[in-house]
Amino acid sequence: MTGIRGDRSRSVRLLLVVAATALLAGCATASPAPLGASPSESPSPTPTAACPQIEGVELPPECAPYDPDNAMAQNERYRDRMDLSEDSRAAAETPANEIRTALETLRTSGDLSVSAVEDAIAAAGLTGIQTLGDERAVAFGAAAPAGGCIFGEVSADVLTVEIGGIIMDGGCLPAVGH
Repeated sequence: MTGIRGDRSRSVRLLLVVAATALLAGCATASPAPLGASPSESPSPTPTAACPQIEGVELPPECAPYDPDNAMAQNERYRDRMDLSEDSRAAAETPANEIRTALETLRTSGDLSVSAVEDAIAAAGLTGIQTLGDERAVAFGAAAPAGGCIFGEVSADVLTVEIGGIIMDGGCLPAVGH
């Protein structure tokens, strides 16, 4: 019995030594360079920085190229309006005309203020009213009756009232600070 137990014990130790060796070999950090390559060369450099593409300029291998004009355009997408169905647009026509008339009266009277604009929009039966501005100029937006927005701007010189979808950022006007 001693012979069998000794062989089993030796086998277990040998197995542990082999497993530990394999485990430690897997932790090695350096790998040999490909044949013909110097140790500092890498077969495919990994980009570590984003670099703008400039016509006629070759970028270093650590750069991931990008189009700066396209990146700026994408950065402004939050202001884009979503599509609006014709039914929603038609449902917004009457309140938009009511708002246009009320704001034209405010504009020409000289009684322009944020609260007066909000009151004119609320009188047209709209909710979700957003305003930005002061007594000189007010940008406004409100939820239209069947989806989308009625939005625009009013000042002593300008009055615009439009119908459209919500902006990609949500709501009818971009948030302050964008």
